Amino acid sequence: MFPVIGRCPVCGDTLTVARLHCRSCDTSLDGQFSLGRFYRLSPEQLAFIETFIRCEGRLNRVQEEMAISYPTARGRLIEVIRALGYDVAEEPTPIPAEDRKVILEQLARGEISSQAAVELLKGK
Repeated sequence: MFPVIGRCPVCGDTLTVARLHCRSCDTSLDGQFSLGRFYRLSPEQLAFIETFIRCEGRLNRVQEEMAISYPTARGRLIEVIRALGYDVAEEPTPIPAEDRKVILEQLARGEISSQAAVELLKGK
């Protein structure tokens, strides 16, 4: 048997199943059936998800097993989440170490409040 593909090789649109068949009793069903969300994923994305599940959702184990960095593993997970049609909340870009140091020094000198420091460190 060949694996089912979820995207049209010509235009890239989502494919639907038109016929289901039981090899045991020879029953057939004709109609329009969805393949589900996982058929939206590429073979590489499916392999990543299999590894992710095998590693019990622990990205540090995924990175070790796949010999990739943690940011790469996280990036691949985000790519899969988006391919499944879900939104991903973007994490704020961390502020540079030098800026962080300046904020903490201002806090230590009493030039800014702790609440202001927290907001600045969050990048707001």
